[in-house]
Amino acid sequence: MPIRASSKHPVLAENHGIRVKCLEACQDIALERTKRVWIDVEVPTPEQVEQLKTMFKLNPLALEDALEKGHWSKFESYTEHLFLIFRTLAEPEDVTDRTERISMFWFPELETLLTIRNEPVTYLENVWNEFNKRNSVRAVDVLYALLDRGTDTFFTFLDELETMTDALEERVFTPRQVSTNQFFNEVFELKHTMIKARRLVSGAREAVAQFSRHVTTLEPNAAMYLRDVGDHLTRIYDGLDSSRDVLSSLLDVHLSVQSNRMNEVMKTLTTMSSIFLPLTFLAGVWGMNYKIMPELDEPWGYAFAWAMFILAGTAFAAYFKWRKWW
Repeated sequence: MPIRASSKHPVLAENHGIRVKCLEACQDIALERTKRVWIDVEVPTPEQVEQLKTMFKLNPLALEDALEKGHWSKFESYTEHLFLIFRTLAEPEDVTDRTERISMFWFPELETLLTIRNEPVTYLENVWNEFNKRNSVRAVDVLYALLDRGTDTFFTFLDELETMTDALEERVFTPRQVSTNQFFNEVFELKHTMIKARRLVSGAREAVAQFSRHVTTLEPNAAMYLRDVGDHLTRIYDGLDSSRDVLSSLLDVHLSVQSNRMNEVMKTLTTMSSIFLPLTFLAGVWGMNYKIMPELDEPWGYAFAWAMFILAGTAFAAYFKWRKWW
């Protein structure tokens, strides 16, 4: 899928090659060392893949997953390295289900991190540029920064989803603002997007939890940071659960409100029909074709008929109002 160029999601320059950042000095360097570096590559070419394989021992299964498009979040512990795929939302502020991912190869012995992407990832670029302002970082610091920023995309999605849900709640009680079919389409579309995001958060949470358990023996502090990311993902998952319940209840509330409005309309129509029922009866009686009907020959007959119409209609209307039926 082509990536749109916008201020929110800038597209990187094509064929920028393999980037290397020295973690000891936090500056970009040439691809000449394998220890204490962060190596990043976007859409690697076959030549670049071969170059990376000559420098690092990359598990073939992990490399295949990293190059495969559409892979969801997962964690695997290989003898060569630890491997994590972290899939997040690409446009959370727009409440869309378009995703992006980073494949991370962590070599604890070398204190080196290798990231492979199949598309531009905005928050990775931000982390890359921010580390230029530091004197020294560790590979686990880069890992935590990437996971934390990726988790923030879910928080942004959740905040925007709650805002849209609140707007839908207000529209439920606003008469004649939107048709029922349009409202249902919007709710179902939003619910479908939310369910995909919820499944995405679930996979990311499980992958980070497994990563945290394996890192404990290597970097105790790193395990603490990863558990913090896992806690954030759990909060997001619970928040999406609540949003799902709210969206489901919105449909019931909308149907109930529409039913109440229809009942009010039917009550009004029934009241009007009941008021005109005696008038129709009187008009029918005086409209019969009998020769002997005293009122027809009297000069006051027409006025008497209108008086009876007004009296009967007013009496019925007053009675319905007194009984609060109208």
